[in-house]
Amino acid sequence: MKREEKASISIMKIICVSIILILISGIGVMAVNTNLSDVKIILANGYEMTSLTSKTKVSEILEENNIVLEENQKTIPDIDSEIKAGDSIKITDKSYNEVQIARISEEGIETSLEQLLDNYAPITEKIVVEQVTIPYETITKNTTETTENTTNKVLQQGKDGLKEVTYKVKYQKEVEIEKTVISEVVIREPVNKIVQVKKVQTSRSAALPRTSSNTAGGETYKITAYCSCSKCCGKTTGRTASGTKATAGRTVAASGKFAFGTKLNIGGHIYTVEDRGGAINGNRIDIYVNSHSEALRWGVRYLPVNVAN
Repeated sequence: MKREEKASISIMKIICVSIILILISGIGVMAVNTNLSDVKIILANGYEMTSLTSKTKVSEILEENNIVLEENQKTIPDIDSEIKAGDSIKITDKSYNEVQIARISEEGIETSLEQLLDNYAPITEKIVVEQVTIPYETITKNTTETTENTTNKVLQQGKDGLKEVTYKVKYQKEVEIEKTVISEVVIREPVNKIVQVKKVQTSRSAALPRTSSNTAGGETYKITAYCSCSKCCGKTTGRTASGTKATAGRTVAASGKFAFGTKLNIGGHIYTVEDRGGAINGNRIDIYVNSHSEALRWGVRYLPVNVAN
């Protein structure tokens, strides 16, 4: 009888221990299932990866996966945000997207969430090489000081030059969003057109105004206009070659024959030489204006130019 009781007690002990072990295992499994979660990480190049992690903070999850953000990158949600199972972390360029979102907010444009997310599409960069024409200059040979009458005559025909321009172009969703000039190489220099101007002087009274105009005006230059858009400058910073901010009514681009800061009287208006340009050489000056449409309206003009005192 005693043996049966002992056997019964042993069986009870085994059953109790087994139950305890089963409970402990169940609690462990529950703990693992509770702490580990799937998080999707979308890299800047569009590559997607899934991470099984017990972390909940974005920065800790990135560190766990050995992912380091570059200076121009950010995460969505923010790097210090807490996330849960099933959430995604997206790495994207921060400079352009912040400008786009700010512009939408300032202008009060109503847009959908899908449209906002489109602004976070990956940005790709390409190096593009283009051949650009360098327009030739027309130089007028003034015969006012001579005593003989001459007729208009082309002394030398002009010929456009050619240069190879290398750009860094940024695209988002196959749309060009930024174009920056990296380098310029002149393949063929332009040949200036030289024209001898007709001189008409029939009387002293007719000659006096012409002499006065020439004395006040100086040498004739080809005057064009430009703005700070990518079409005119290849960049949109608004900064000149001298480091100043381009200003309409003040800034002009001229060749190296005029030092930065030189004051020029162009057609009776005083400008300051603050900029350069690949096509600005010889007797050509580019006047800065506020918009591309204004630059087109200006067109090409030939005006007297001299250095202001």
